[in-house]
Amino acid sequence: MRLSSTASAGLAAQQAEAAASEIASAAAAKANTAVSQAGTLAAAEIEKKKNILLQKLNQEQNRVVSTISSGKDRMLSIPLAGDMSKSSAASASGGLPDAVKLLIGAGGIYTAFLYYGSLQEDVFRYTAEDGSSFKAAWFLQVLEALANVVIGFMGMQLTGATKGIPLKMFGISGAAQVSAKACTSLALANGLSFPVATLAKSGKMAPVMAGSLLLGGATYSIREYLQVVAIIGGTAIVSMGKKKGGSSSSSSLGVAYIILSLVLDGVTAGFQKKLKMETAKAGVKPKPYDFMFWTNLFMFLTATVIAAGLGEVTAGIAFCSSNPEILSKIVKFSLCSGVGQSFIFYTIANFDPLVLSTVTTTRKIFSVLLSIFLKGHSLSGTGWSGIALACSGIVSELHLKSSAKKKAHGA
Repeated sequence: MRLSSTASAGLAAQQAEAAASEIASAAAAKANTAVSQAGTLAAAEIEKKKNILLQKLNQEQNRVVSTISSGKDRMLSIPLAGDMSKSSAASASGGLPDAVKLLIGAGGIYTAFLYYGSLQEDVFRYTAEDGSSFKAAWFLQVLEALANVVIGFMGMQLTGATKGIPLKMFGISGAAQVSAKACTSLALANGLSFPVATLAKSGKMAPVMAGSLLLGGATYSIREYLQVVAIIGGTAIVSMGKKKGGSSSSSSLGVAYIILSLVLDGVTAGFQKKLKMETAKAGVKPKPYDFMFWTNLFMFLTATVIAAGLGEVTAGIAFCSSNPEILSKIVKFSLCSGVGQSFIFYTIANFDPLVLSTVTTTRKIFSVLLSIFLKGHSLSGTGWSGIALACSGIVSELHLKSSAKKKAHGA
């Protein structure tokens, strides 16, 4: 019995030892698993924190780079003081330098209007086979104004039309302007030579001064009076110094028409000033092609009504049908007018009015000289002295404007 008890006790001890070993192994395994899991969690946490830190570093790096780049762009976008006017001028017209823009504007005006003047003279000097000549001055204005309306409308569509324009003043101004142009054509149609008519039209300051003096409030310098006297006196001397035939009554009627044209120029200038006041009052600023389209539209309507009333539409069409040669000259004349006005507006948009005044004034002098040399006008010594006197008055007026402009900028 004692041996059996001892054996049982040994077996129990062995079982207890085995159980303890199993428990220890299980505990060790659990411990190892726990340590492994803890290590994995720690590594994941470290990796997570590392990724967050890297993300923040990347964000900060991007912010710094962006700040540096924007600051660099701002520095590069600031022009130097000496380049500000150049950059603004270049951006205003596609980057073209002022010299090129002036060449385009002045070259276009000279080319269009020198040819315009030559064609105008050809139209009124033309003699048909039956000895008749073109007298339909108002019909000519209809075609010229129509060409300008078409070109003005095209330009207005490209640049955008201005709304709210006071059309009443455009109508009055257009009627006065086309009447002045028609009177110039009538002067040529009634025997006044192109050089005399062109020089006389250069003296349009005379009726403006006279109107201002009569209405009061205007004062002029001695030099301004002498300029007008030189232009008018020189024109008269050229007229007397010409060696040409023709009846005195025809030439006298031509002089009367050119004087009336000058008066209407003065009236037109007054209406144009009032037009600017009306547009300013209405709070609108018409663009160049707005002026071209609306002014010429009313010129066209006025000329059409008067030409139809005088029977010039049918007479003009009949003359052109019988003489196709003059029709081509009239078409070219009208197109030159529209193209020339477009170059005038281009010059106005890119330069101050003095530049345009210089170009148009010198163009008139060249038109006179070209007419004399190319159209067979014969001048005596007296006539050439008149040319010199009138041109000196024109150049003096131009110089006075330039001096006034410089003083205004200096002030």
